[in-house]
Amino acid sequence: MTVPSRPTVSAQPGFRPTVVEAGLVQLANNEVPDGPLPTAARALAAATTGVNRYPDPTAAGLVDRLADHLGVPAGRVVVGDGSVSLCQQLLQALCGPGDEVVSGAPSFELYPVLSRAAGAEPRPVALAPGHTLDLDAMATAVTPATRVVFVCNPNNPTGTTVDRADLERFLATVPDRVLVVLDEAYRDFVDDPEVPDGAVLARSRGNVAVLRTFSKGYGLAGLRVGYGVFPTPVADAVRRLALPYAVNTLAQTAALASLDAGDELRDRCRRIGRERDRVRAALVGAGFAVPPSQANFLWLPVGDRAEALAAHCRRHGVLVRAVPGAGVRVSVGTPAENDAFLRLVRAAEGVLPEPAGS
Repeated sequence: MTVPSRPTVSAQPGFRPTVVEAGLVQLANNEVPDGPLPTAARALAAATTGVNRYPDPTAAGLVDRLADHLGVPAGRVVVGDGSVSLCQQLLQALCGPGDEVVSGAPSFELYPVLSRAAGAEPRPVALAPGHTLDLDAMATAVTPATRVVFVCNPNNPTGTTVDRADLERFLATVPDRVLVVLDEAYRDFVDDPEVPDGAVLARSRGNVAVLRTFSKGYGLAGLRVGYGVFPTPVADAVRRLALPYAVNTLAQTAALASLDAGDELRDRCRRIGRERDRVRAALVGAGFAVPPSQANFLWLPVGDRAEALAAHCRRHGVLVRAVPGAGVRVSVGTPAENDAFLRLVRAAEGVLPEPAGS
């Protein structure tokens, strides 16, 4: 006899990781092409001799440093095994059967997956023209059953942002009983002063949380460390659902060292931002309607040709991320990697199917 899982689990699509193959250019996972910041790399090397001991289960040193960095009480900061683990803990803490979770579509693909795992019903809201989150439509989608709204800013996979005035107007319309989660995984790449800092907004609002990660700009994706700023009662609930020792010693060490390397981070992100803008200009020149991005990736809204374009790139040695029926997301790599991608997409028109309805 086979022991069955819960029906809601069996119906889950799950996360679709891009299978990494040696020798292929990796532009699918929004990793930076560099390693850890030099300061963090040195700290990591020195810390390896201590991994026979369990890590600090509360990551107290990192929590205190983040609280000081963000200007919030330490009791509001929670560190986790990547920001996605905090997203999972948050939904488990706040949601159950009959509850709803609102997010954009397309946006981070695990919002609906983790919502269903918590027993809640995801309520995806289509993007506005320009591939930005439609905050007005998201506000309309809030019902008495809504517990959480995710605002991914910059949005993954489109790289687009919502500005301060629009976000503050949106927050003013959301009931206090609904938690608005500002997912700012790509905050370090933002160079538009009109894009708000979620941590600042969270200081004065009792129903705003912020998620961030060391995986992107800091180059620590392989160590899995993220953090969140939550209202104090929510932070307490999120902590209770954490696995013991979830953030390992090396992750805590590297994150602390990274926070002390602000100049290194800013230099890296400025360089990636310049390369991002160069690649976008080339794509627009090649006829692709690529929206401006504030992240370390670009969005090609090619609709039902997305999978064909991704397959074409893969056949020629470049991995990109297809969102079926919507578009292709491509991370910013080294200049040589980006040029390899540009050569492929410029030559792709002859091998892709015609758009549906043409």
